[in-house]
Amino acid sequence: MSHLMHRRSFLTLLGASATAWPLAARAQQATVPVVGYLGVEDTSVRLVAVRNGLNEQGFVEGRNVAIELRRTNQYNRMPALAGELVREQVAVVLAVGGVSPTLAAKASTSTIPIVFIVGGDPIKLGLVASLNRPGGNVTGVTILSGALTAKRLELLRELRPQASVACLVNPSSPEAEAQLTDIREAAHTTGKELRVLNVSNDHDLDVAFATLVREQIGGLLLANDAFFVGRREQIVAMAARHAIPTMYFLREFVAVGGLMSYGNSLADAYHRVGISTGKILRGVKPADLPVEQAVKIELVLNLKAAKTLGLSIPATLLARADEVIE
Repeated sequence: MSHLMHRRSFLTLLGASATAWPLAARAQQATVPVVGYLGVEDTSVRLVAVRNGLNEQGFVEGRNVAIELRRTNQYNRMPALAGELVREQVAVVLAVGGVSPTLAAKASTSTIPIVFIVGGDPIKLGLVASLNRPGGNVTGVTILSGALTAKRLELLRELRPQASVACLVNPSSPEAEAQLTDIREAAHTTGKELRVLNVSNDHDLDVAFATLVREQIGGLLLANDAFFVGRREQIVAMAARHAIPTMYFLREFVAVGGLMSYGNSLADAYHRVGISTGKILRGVKPADLPVEQAVKIELVLNLKAAKTLGLSIPATLLARADEVIE
């Protein structure tokens, strides 16, 4: 009887163990924090930088953190995608690629931490109470997008002193009004008119370039916008086809054949949000995590594009370039 009891006890224990192991494994898997990535469709280089920042804080994707992607270039889809991440109860929402993802995330949750990258003033945008102590559940990194408009115009005029210049702006962007203010201030600073052309879809893009050609506008600037980033190869090809020297806001345009860019290093900015996200996963509250400013700014020139346009880049401009693509 005693032997039978021992055997029954052993089998019961064995059965419990067989059930417990998968449950324990699932529980362990469930404890791996998930970072929800809400942003524009083009993410490969940016994700590498985010992962590097997370790694520095001790988080490695596939081992002790997971990344759930929600991507679109359409502003009106951001709220729905933000809602999906909130329902999945991610540990942190990484809202990047403009103000739209951040506003969508903020409207979806007041409890899940949000880490942003924005080009405007996060206080004016109503994202944080202050830069040093954001308060609430939102913090992140700011980039100097609009503040660099005057410098971009100055550099373009250095290349084409007499040319008239136009600027493409996406009127459906939440940042459009602030961008128009920056453009007017830049035009006032240089004392030259800056024509504004509205572009929020592919048809508008065709109309804008037809206008540039018809009015013989000799230089083009792009306002910082996710729509343009998603169409960068198309825009670069159109600028080359119509021989319009164009100043971009990101290195990524020049990497695919654009003439020149002046703006923040995205790799630097995304690396910083990766670090901030890692700190939050380790227990730091977003309310106590100061908003950082991405300070690395780069001037990138493409000599092949200049040659195609029949332009000679001044030695003074070449000397100031952080990167020259041959």
